[in-house]
Amino acid sequence: MVTAKVAQDVPLYSGEKIKAGTRVVGEVLAVTPPENSQPATIALRFDRIDIAGQTVPIATDLRALASPMEVDAAQQATSGEDRGSMPPWSQTTVQIGGDVVYRGGGPVARGVETVGTPVYGGAWGVLSQVSSSPGEPCRGPIAGNDHPQALWVFSHDACGVYGYDIAITHAGRTNPEGRIVLQSSTGDFDIRSGSALLLRVNGTPDSLTQNEVVSK
Repeated sequence: MVTAKVAQDVPLYSGEKIKAGTRVVGEVLAVTPPENSQPATIALRFDRIDIAGQTVPIATDLRALASPMEVDAAQQATSGEDRGSMPPWSQTTVQIGGDVVYRGGGPVARGVETVGTPVYGGAWGVLSQVSSSPGEPCRGPIAGNDHPQALWVFSHDACGVYGYDIAITHAGRTNPEGRIVLQSSTGDFDIRSGSALLLRVNGTPDSLTQNEVVSK
């Protein structure tokens, strides 16, 4: 079994939320060690969440994966002076993927374009409209759902792997749905505790459909 926790409140169409700290549960499906010139792989899936004592089935794909160092960097102020002199809610940070979060009343921006808004409170993060980038396999809005999504430390177009020398060879979006496969470039690899996953919910009960679940 593999478990993760939702890192930022996830808003739903109903007006309710999947609260930060909600447990996301999955399992390792297969592990292949490196042999000769063949890379190591691991297959896993996250297929349920625990809400108010109930287990809710979900089908997810993996949009992005980031190492603990990338997560830590995304939560640090861009200026060394800001780290000591300004409170966290007014510091400027850079998301994994390049969006800049201007806390203290500013937007989430990519250059001069506003792509989201900061979220404050016990579980900080951002709400941004998901976008695709040319040449990248990740999708933008699905079925017309252009509502801002909870992305925590990720940019609106974050896609792929950050801080690890591995690749997502199957994201779980297509058959076999939900099966996520990670592959090393060479030799073994280790996904460390504190890593961040940007999971997208594919098929669920209506109240969860097409919302982003951000976990670590």
